[in-house]
Amino acid sequence: MGVMDEQLRLLAVHAHPDDESSKGAGTIAKYHDEGAWSVLVCCTGGEAGDILNPAMDTPEVKADIANVRRRELERAAEILGYDELVWLGYHDSGMPDTEQNTDPRSFAAADLDEAVERLVAIIRRTRPHVMVTYPDEQSRYPHPDHLRVHEISDIAFDAAGDPERFPGAGEPWQPLKLYYTTWSRDRIVAMHEKMLELGLESPYARWFEQPADQPPPPAPPPVTTRIEVGAYYGHRKGALLAHATQIDPESPFWFALPDDVAATVYPYDDYTLARSLVDSQPPEDDLFAGVRELVYDPGSR
Repeated sequence: MGVMDEQLRLLAVHAHPDDESSKGAGTIAKYHDEGAWSVLVCCTGGEAGDILNPAMDTPEVKADIANVRRRELERAAEILGYDELVWLGYHDSGMPDTEQNTDPRSFAAADLDEAVERLVAIIRRTRPHVMVTYPDEQSRYPHPDHLRVHEISDIAFDAAGDPERFPGAGEPWQPLKLYYTTWSRDRIVAMHEKMLELGLESPYARWFEQPADQPPPPAPPPVTTRIEVGAYYGHRKGALLAHATQIDPESPFWFALPDDVAATVYPYDDYTLARSLVDSQPPEDDLFAGVRELVYDPGSR
């Protein structure tokens, strides 16, 4: 393909404000420090999310929830080192079988081609080498917006480089790699066992429960790529706490372990390599494996 550019670029597609801080947050901070350019696409405003922090559950916050969540995401993106935040422009679809699902402004109700074209236009303008999105297997948390993120990202990855698709959305640009974020079983086991070792009640215990009358959930996609991010735990924690309406600072799910332990018990972000147009063979420890060789001076800004 030849040398293409002078700076590595990554585009991450997320469903709601706070998703970027719980999925691959350390990776963004790491690559920001290394000089890569990162773009965050948030598909909805998160208007339907419950207020999970009692300190923020006030009439004033509820009355202005869309703007509050927008400001929270802007702060979190700054902490993580995203260089650009782009709103795809849809309303939160709510959980399955809720009235928000039928709101014509919602992401789940949007015309598929329209949503794909919006994302294609962003890809063509920002020209990422790598895209990060969600897998199709989301049975543990089948939020309509998360499922739609996967759907439009998979289509847009190919369509962005095809001059016959969406000709009004800018000059074609073909990303080279597509990854799915994943919370691996290894991560859950490590966190769970460390809490038990320290005499703490583990909120992850329910992840290992399986009702006798139900089949086991499908296995998550295999981990092909593991990024070392232990040094960036503080960025992840700070970004999570920036989402004050969604993240309770007393939550044992997020913060039961002391910071030094949490940073080291499982110091990785896990990914599945879904598509690659470059020579890169898993297992990987770099989302830009196979891409760096095509880019001039990836550390320049």
